[in-house]
Amino acid sequence: MTIGKDHMRRGLIALALTGVAACQPAVPDSGAGVGFGNYTEYQQQREAQLTGQRAPLPAAGAVSQESLPGSGQGRVLPGVSIEEADSAESLAADTRAALGANDGTAPLEASPSNPAPVAVNTVGISRENDFEAVDEQRGIAADKALIERNRANYTQVQPEDLPARAGSGPNIVAYALQTSHPIGQQVHRRTNLPGAEGRYQRACASFPSPDLAQTEFLKTGGPERDRRGLDPDGDGYACSWDPRPFRKAAGG
Repeated sequence: MTIGKDHMRRGLIALALTGVAACQPAVPDSGAGVGFGNYTEYQQQREAQLTGQRAPLPAAGAVSQESLPGSGQGRVLPGVSIEEADSAESLAADTRAALGANDGTAPLEASPSNPAPVAVNTVGISRENDFEAVDEQRGIAADKALIERNRANYTQVQPEDLPARAGSGPNIVAYALQTSHPIGQQVHRRTNLPGAEGRYQRACASFPSPDLAQTEFLKTGGPERDRRGLDPDGDGYACSWDPRPFRKAAGG
């Protein structure tokens, strides 16, 4: 009796397990993926599936028969935009117009191997150096007469001395070349009263350049006298005027 109960209990447990297993979702076969089996066959099957879902690709070099908006019944190459097609069609029209206006001369293809163009004489360009052309125009006697006329019209201008500078004040260039002592060396006597340094600074500041200060200094009695206090050290050079550039230029 006990053995019969055990068989019955085991049967119920087995039945219960079978029902639970039936409720579990099916596990996909991972071995059927790309990593297992023949990859070439997988590609062929995959390509067959995609082919059935999309339109077939056009053959290489195929030309679309669709018309362009605003451009007539043109053809568009694959990968060419409408703007590029319009530009190419306009260029082709210009080329056809140029060929129609041509006089029949075959167009020349641009290439570095092309021969150099033949020089053509143009009206208005002198042919004086072309002996054959000159010989056609005049003979030796006429050429000799032309040379004589040119010699008769030739005038040789003799060099002359430069005109004297109009008197507008002392010449600082001539003064620089007449002197040879360095800057700061006292040559002329000066009586420096108290406040001479301040007077010197104010007087020099009133001139835009040292050249103008030196001109005014020479014009008002310098270098012997210094009425405006432009040369307190007595070297004969007003303010910061330097005669050395003039001496260097004359010596060079």
